[in-house]
Amino acid sequence: MKTTILLIDDDYLITEPLSRSLRQQNYEVLVANNGRLGLETALSQQPDIVILDIMMPEMDGWEVCRQLRQQSGVPILMLTALGEEIDRILGLELGADDYLTKPFSTRELLARIKAMLRRVALDQAVPVAKTINSGDIVMTVEARQVTKGKRPLTLRYKEFELLYLLMSNAGQIVSRADIFDKVWGTDWLGDTRTLDVHIRWLREKIEDNPSQPTYIQTVRGVGYQFAA
Repeated sequence: MKTTILLIDDDYLITEPLSRSLRQQNYEVLVANNGRLGLETALSQQPDIVILDIMMPEMDGWEVCRQLRQQSGVPILMLTALGEEIDRILGLELGADDYLTKPFSTRELLARIKAMLRRVALDQAVPVAKTINSGDIVMTVEARQVTKGKRPLTLRYKEFELLYLLMSNAGQIVSRADIFDKVWGTDWLGDTRTLDVHIRWLREKIEDNPSQPTYIQTVRGVGYQFAA
């Protein structure tokens, strides 16, 4: 069965040649030329990957990403002409898996797509424990829920993935390279500071004092360790 990719972008100068290139790589391609239609198509057609522009009529990419992530775990690659770090971080915060700044090469986009598909295949192949407990932190993996004490925590998509990796290896050092391999995909080509931002976000939610963390500990020059 072919992998289905949904392009949500109002710029035909991008969607037309990109669609041809993706079909030449044997992908099935769906196209939506505004955000509202894109969201509807994503939910009804359930593509394998969504490539999402930010600046669009009817509903911008930020809102599409936010609403889609509430209902689906489909990998999302955001396209943006904005170069500011805050815009990239916002996309990741809303649940996007990766971003690509315009103009971009088709070769780079294809590399990102293949990396995301490998990550999905790995997630589906590896069985996971139903619950993980560490101190007063309890993770219910299948329901993607985390509590501290009796208080539920609201985690972004990648925050959950990152916390699961660290908690399932509690007491062991997980290198930055391994984290990128397992959470963002082996061929991650984005900003490596993304990891530091997500660690900070997690600490703000699970630590009593984020500036003096007891759960997520930094191992300088190597990576991070979740306290056993």
